[in-house]
Amino acid sequence: MKVVNLAEKLAMVDTHWDPKVVAAYNGNDIMVVKFRGAFPFHDHPDTDDFFLVIEGEVMLDVGDETHVLGPGELFVVPRGVRHRPRAEREAKVLLIEPKGTPNTGDPATAAKKERI
Repeated sequence: MKVVNLAEKLAMVDTHWDPKVVAAYNGNDIMVVKFRGAFPFHDHPDTDDFFLVIEGEVMLDVGDETHVLGPGELFVVPRGVRHRPRAEREAKVLLIEPKGTPNTGDPATAAKKERI
């Protein structure tokens, strides 16, 4: 058991779209990540996708809608729903998902989720 300072963890991240595990909770990874630009459209057939914006603005393209999230706002994309996060300027985001879930929905193209 220890305190996790999200600002300190995010300061250790110098890449975009590269989630870093900062804690675990009931079989889920809690991660911080920086977004900039557009991530590919994808879905997760077995799990919902949780996004909480810490800093900046994130647009989530879900179907034919775009949801705009600011600091302190969260959005859950239901399992199997095709979506794409994007950010015009760098945004800092907290993600929660079951341990081992590929961030692209496809293990072959997923980023390695290093623990920091």
